[in-house]
Order: sequence, then structure tokens, then C-alpha cells
Amino acid sequence: MTDNILVAEKVVKRFGGLVAVDHLDYELPRGSICSIIGPNGAGKTTFFNCLTGFYSIDEGHVHFENYSLEGLEPFQVTRLGIARTFQNIRLFSNMTAIENIMVGQEPHLHSNWIGAIVGSPGTRHEEKLVEEEARRLLRFVGLRGKGDMLAKNLPYGDQRRLEIARALASKPKLLLLDEPTAGMNPAETLQTTNFIRRLRDELGITILLIEHDMKVVMGISEKVTVLDYGKKLAEGTPEEIQNDPRVIEAYLGRGAAQLMAEAA
Repeated sequence: MTDNILVAEKVVKRFGGLVAVDHLDYELPRGSICSIIGPNGAGKTTFFNCLTGFYSIDEGHVHFENYSLEGLEPFQVTRLGIARTFQNIRLFSNMTAIENIMVGQEPHLHSNWIGAIVGSPGTRHEEKLVEEEARRLLRFVGLRGKGDMLAKNLPYGDQRRLEIARALASKPKLLLLDEPTAGMNPAETLQTTNFIRRLRDELGITILLIEHDMKVVMGISEKVTVLDYGKKLAEGTPEEIQNDPRVIEAYLGRGAAQLMAEAA
């Protein structure tokens, strides 16, 4: 029996008359790297937002391990063990790299504002541990020596790595990556793909990503799910998805699907 870390059942999200996610069922095996793909507007990021508390679902159920995610705020979802990055980088641009990662540890801090004001020994000790952990994460993501740079001054690829480091600071069991290689050159894309594997292999984190680069998707995923108009169009191994005429049609159009079928 598959050990699923996340299960979504008949999830629906509407925006007025638009059904962005349409009775979607999804199971994510623990310890896997899986991808969600689909044309623009297919509902991919909306589904991520439903999983992480940014949107409340209109129908259906979502369970993470033994917890229901329904009605939870994003910070509560984070404390349960789900972290994410965004399609458009959302760093604190005028804070340093190290400060961005320290902010990411907030869900697990114990000090309060009173301790911070009076400078209690417990607060000072926790602050030291937080900075040490942030520097460890900087090294892990390949940003050694860049901790004092403002986030906005980092190269694009480093900003993507910093966003992942901030997500890792919350100690996730599940990491959702929304287009992690968007805007990268081929060398940066390869480095990021290998880094995502490290997150699973070395840290044991389950990975679910949205990605448009099919080379990345097919090279890293154990399961690929295709969405179209908010519905699950297809699901399977990379090889199965590559050869599914419904997927080809959704991406390239009916004519291209027919041509490829005839060529086969």
C-alpha cells in the first residue's frame, strides 16, 4: 500500500463563474518527486494555493499526513510541515540573504516580543541558533559568503536558491516548488534540477513541482499529472505522459496530435 503524504479528494475552487480547480483528486507518495504540468490557466498554481491556505476550497477535502488542511491559514499549514516557493520570486528584497532565511524559521521560534525587548538569555540563545541555522542553509544551497548581500542584489539564479533556502528554514516535510527553473539558462536549470534531487535524497523531503520545462519534468519526476481547465487530463510516469495523445493535444493542438499518431 502506498504511503501518501498528501491526499486531495474532489477539490473544487471557483472564482465567480470560473471553475479553476474542478473536482480534482490527487495523491502524493511520501519521499517522491512529482510534477504537475498543463497549459497556462490549467489551475496548477490555484491548486497549490488551495493546498497551502492561500485560497479556501469550495468543495472537497485535503489531508496532509493525519491532518485536515481545510480552513487553515498559510502559517498554520507551514507549521504542519508544508513549505512553498512562488512562480514570481517573493523575497524580502531589502533584507540580506541571511535575514531572509532567519525569517523563514519563525514558525518554530519560541521567544516572544517581551523577551526580544528585554534581551532575555533564552531569546539571545535562540537568536544565535537561528543565525547558525541560516548560515548552514546558505552553505547547503550554494550561497556561502553571500549572507550579507541584499536579496535584490543577488543574481537571478541565486535568488531562486535563496527562496528555497527560506522555505527549508521552516523544516518542511513537503516542499511545493512553483516553476523553480523559470527564467534560468540551461546551466542554471541543470544545477537546480540536481539540487532538487538533493533535497529529496539528502533531506528526505517530498517534492511537488509545477514546471513548464519538459526536460526538467521528464528527467526528475516519478509521477506526472497533467491538468487542463482545472481537471486531471492524464497521470502516469514520464514515459506514459510523453506518449499520451490527450497531453499532446492539450499542448500542441489536435492537428499535432493526429500527425504524431500517424507518424507512430
